[in-house]
Amino acid sequence: MSTLTFKELEESDIPLLMDIYNYFVRHTTVSFHTEPVEISEFTESVIHPNPRYQTYVITWDGSLQGYVQVMPHKKKQAYDTTGEVTIYLHPECTGKGLGSAAIQYIEAVAKERGFHTLISTICADNKPSIHMFTKNGYTQCAHFREVGFKWGQFLDIVTYQKII
Repeated sequence: MSTLTFKELEESDIPLLMDIYNYFVRHTTVSFHTEPVEISEFTESVIHPNPRYQTYVITWDGSLQGYVQVMPHKKKQAYDTTGEVTIYLHPECTGKGLGSAAIQYIEAVAKERGFHTLISTICADNKPSIHMFTKNGYTQCAHFREVGFKWGQFLDIVTYQKII
């Protein structure tokens, strides 16, 4: 039986997580980066100075397979009860329930930390992520048309929300 665990991010995890993220930069429209990110930029995206906002490493059978995080939605104080959820999984681990488990894990952490609402902004072409968030009780609350441009095409984003 496979074992799924979550642990707080350690600096030594960053290069492997960056490789997973950069796979999606290079091969998909999931990320709106058009060029692979460097270690300094990626580190800034996964480590927040406020310990309330954390990134957790997802391991499956002892092997690092991705990350889930809750980060600030906006900088103004009135948004402090809203967090933005991001999940990236190794491409060979998608469709196996790891994403749903990550959502459930981060929701529990977010509740403990006083969050009321979680949102996730997703490229409208990313049907697997939309399905995963919908399956876990998130509802679409926004659709922005043609706000990104990658590989010669305009891309829409959708935002999903859940009151936890």
